[in-house]
Amino acid sequence: MDKENLEKQFGRTPEPARYLSFQHSKPGSGLNKYSSTLTREHDFPAAQAMLYAAGVPNEHVLKTYPQVGIASVWWEGNPCNMHLLDLGKEVKRGIEGQEMLGWQYNTVGVSDGITMGGDGMRFSLQTREIIADSIETVTCAQFHDACVTIAGCDKNMPGAIMGMTRTNRPGIMIYGGSTKPGYSKLLQKDINITTALEAHGAYIYDSLRNPKDPSQTKDELLSDFERNAIPGMGACGGMFTANTMATAIETLGLSLPGSASTPASSPEKMRECKKAAEAIKVCMERDITPKKCLTKKAFDNALVMMMALGGSTNGVLHLLAMATTAEVELTLDDFQRVSDRVPFIADLAPSGKYLMKDLYEVGGVPSVQKLLIAAGMLDGSTITVTGKTLAENVESWPSLKQGQEIIRSLDNPIKATGHIEILYGNLAPTGAVAKITGKEGMKFVGKARVFEKEHALDDALNKGEIPKTENLVLIVRYEGPKGGPGMPEQLKASAAIMGAGLKNIALITDGRYSGASHGFIVGHITPEAAVGGPIAVVKDGDMITIDADTHRIDMDVSEEEVKKRFESWTPPRMPATRGVLAKYARLVGDASKGAVTDLF
Repeated sequence: MDKENLEKQFGRTPEPARYLSFQHSKPGSGLNKYSSTLTREHDFPAAQAMLYAAGVPNEHVLKTYPQVGIASVWWEGNPCNMHLLDLGKEVKRGIEGQEMLGWQYNTVGVSDGITMGGDGMRFSLQTREIIADSIETVTCAQFHDACVTIAGCDKNMPGAIMGMTRTNRPGIMIYGGSTKPGYSKLLQKDINITTALEAHGAYIYDSLRNPKDPSQTKDELLSDFERNAIPGMGACGGMFTANTMATAIETLGLSLPGSASTPASSPEKMRECKKAAEAIKVCMERDITPKKCLTKKAFDNALVMMMALGGSTNGVLHLLAMATTAEVELTLDDFQRVSDRVPFIADLAPSGKYLMKDLYEVGGVPSVQKLLIAAGMLDGSTITVTGKTLAENVESWPSLKQGQEIIRSLDNPIKATGHIEILYGNLAPTGAVAKITGKEGMKFVGKARVFEKEHALDDALNKGEIPKTENLVLIVRYEGPKGGPGMPEQLKASAAIMGAGLKNIALITDGRYSGASHGFIVGHITPEAAVGGPIAVVKDGDMITIDADTHRIDMDVSEEEVKKRFESWTPPRMPATRGVLAKYARLVGDASKGAVTDLF
């Protein structure tokens, strides 16, 4: 965030970021720079006794081996995360083979797929901060010398990077990988989680059927999708938020080449764990820390990959937060700048037909990086956790396979510019984020229909109350970081609309949409309704214009009328006054700055 905006928000000149300072041995005296604070001589005898009890075998290991934290966002009950503990065990074996101590621990997360459309989703975004806080806490309190993080679901990745960046000790992230596509026994074709979500819309509007077998009922079809959409471990397979963030982080240089596209069930994912154990030692020897990788050039590279592959709008929110943590100036306008010059070339879900597994089979993320470096769109000089530059990492990687149809050539893109559009206007004075691939057009004009919370729109859809006869802009408000609280994703509504074939609809919100959402959608509207943003006073029937060509989102309401409406507006009652969401709502900033909680 720039100084001028900080002064506007906080009313004073901001201080530089300042974290608690920790003593450590002098550089060059060993890789156990931080842990030696506890293990040298007899300064902390109780700490040494505890470490022996935890498994340190002898004094030589205690005094000389560096200690590496292995933080997995593991828990059962979610396919994205259920296998991460096993990956962590493999990392631990690799670290111990490098004459280092590896200490496993885990942080908590939330399944976006399970919580989607319900109040549980309000807890999702704030887990990014819990993950970052957990990694910072354990790394610093336990005096770890380095950290390997293992992430699976959407918020896991930015949370892991933010935590490692705060401590700025050598760190690497391993992505848990994508799941395989599911298979519908009734349709006899591949399906995925989006199939199940969009089928719900067709189910509600009574248009869910199998044209090859009309005897199958809509209940049989939906049950088949629910049972078979996700075959096992791994994150959702399209270019949704998890794969968007994994791709961005690999491009930023904080995970190994190929991490983002290697499937969860692939033997190569286990081999990646051993390579990560070797790479973290290289980082320690060369003092490669997260902030050395997270430069403005590296963030520009991440944005290029995001635009080329059609990444999630959530990538905007998370990259802003990561940049803020790294003290790199990144704004919404940077996303527009990169989107304007980078073509959208990937036929990947949700708007396309292929999944990350398919990209892996034709070369993976490094092959796309290689293409874009050769075209001058990526800066190959940025440093990575391998100790090599991005260009050196992919130099020997195979090029994309001949004849593949997943990644278009640069002279034959799906869209000549990126799919992410940053919009401003009297509805979003400080910005909004749209995901417009061009398939749905570049401009939409329609009458506002306002919903105070996501559940109100879901109820209207479930009752079939959204007509197909006129252009409507469905507005869901009071779902921002503070107003939600938690800025919940609204995939349930967007998927239902796509599944029902409601092509006369645009969706806008001060909340978020899932990486699996597609259609004419605008999220992250700021200021949010709860703090008095103009979206708070939109009325049913106001005409709304969304124009991606001019980067505008406006309502046909005069400035005078807006002021008049605000005279009778009162801030809403906070949904929660105690507990974790109340604390989050109190601390969180707005979406245009990444919705971070420690920017005081």
